[in-house]
Amino acid sequence: MSETPPAPLARAQDEVAELLSDLIRIDTTNTGDTATGKGERAAAEWVAGKLDEVGIDSVVHESEQGRASLVARIPGQDRSRAALLVHGHLDVVPADPAEWSVHPFSGEERDGYVWGRGAVDMKDMDAMTLALVRDWARTGVQPPRDVVLAFVADEEAGGKLGARFLVEEHPDLFEGCTEAISEVGGFSITVRDDLRLYLVQTAEKGLAWMRLTAGGRPGHGSFVHDDNAVTRLCQAVARLGSARLPTTLTPPMRQFLAAVEDAYGIEIDPDQPEQALARLGSISRMVGAALRNTVNPTMLDAGYKANVIPGTASATVDGRFLYGQEEEFERQLAGLIGEGVQREWLVHDQAVETTFDGPLVDAMVAALKAEDDGARPVPFTMSGGTDAKSFERLGMRCFGFSPLRLPPDLDFASLFHGIDERVPVESLRFGIRVLDRFLRSA
Repeated sequence: MSETPPAPLARAQDEVAELLSDLIRIDTTNTGDTATGKGERAAAEWVAGKLDEVGIDSVVHESEQGRASLVARIPGQDRSRAALLVHGHLDVVPADPAEWSVHPFSGEERDGYVWGRGAVDMKDMDAMTLALVRDWARTGVQPPRDVVLAFVADEEAGGKLGARFLVEEHPDLFEGCTEAISEVGGFSITVRDDLRLYLVQTAEKGLAWMRLTAGGRPGHGSFVHDDNAVTRLCQAVARLGSARLPTTLTPPMRQFLAAVEDAYGIEIDPDQPEQALARLGSISRMVGAALRNTVNPTMLDAGYKANVIPGTASATVDGRFLYGQEEEFERQLAGLIGEGVQREWLVHDQAVETTFDGPLVDAMVAALKAEDDGARPVPFTMSGGTDAKSFERLGMRCFGFSPLRLPPDLDFASLFHGIDERVPVESLRFGIRVLDRFLRSA
């Protein structure tokens, strides 16, 4: 009797959790200080080794010592077709072990989940991509067109030393790429047992991190003082922090709200859509922030002694603006900051947006529905930012498509940069199957 042939992608599905655990164990913490991302080199070399094991060549480039990114190209059946980029970042935000129930860099597999910093942002997609292309190499699968892989540094600090460096210094690595997929999209929201919305990112807000500085007359803390830099700064910070900027419905969010109306059988007030979005659970915070420009103070710095009034005070503020809203956002900021406070951009980058149509989107929809007959893919705008901001500069249409079918009770949004970050193993296996269908037909 002949042996039963292995199930399709069996090895990829079996090894994806192990690959993710191994990658999490490489501490790639990025604090924003360029000297703290040295783990990216070790991670890039690890990925290169895993690709080399199955005969896939790659190149590693450093923007600064230790700040490494890797690129590989898998030849397609039709080399005349435009290529597709699959990109992911290797760096992660910091994690305090004292706050976690497991060590954040243990990569522990427990209770059906892989735990650790980066499990959802975004070493899960890195591991799924790696497991899939390793399986292709072992079994002789060739995609219909070239697929370029990029595992990059520094996304968590704006991408200057990762994706932006590659785009500006090595654009030839992406020759022929017209479309790209990456993080924060393709995950499910359960409406009912037979219906799940899968959010596909087609847009993301622009990034405007800024430093505000107020000046004043220094002096003794016991004096009556009308020219206090701390007071002036705090007044501006309070105005910014309490501001609720007007709702603006962009095309992707109009489509998203229409899908929510249809799925839940409700009507959404376009002037107060947040009330209806509460049905989506924790994800409502993520999508709700894509309905308006936002600004949030995050850091304060002033003074050096309790009885000394400082001559300057500064604050760091996180601003995000919708596609097409950059000039309006500038006007909103000017009105809120007011007189006597200077603004300096720390990181400023564009918003990006594309349409939810075309053969690539059709392939996403078909792949999701083939693996989940209750899937209903819908576009949305990401409130944060990704490396799409860099790759869009090369003329690519960029999408967030990192497919995961999630348990209905999982508070997924809270896991991004959160404590006890984790991803279900079954979601990883689902993601590999969807990516395989998608990349073989895209």
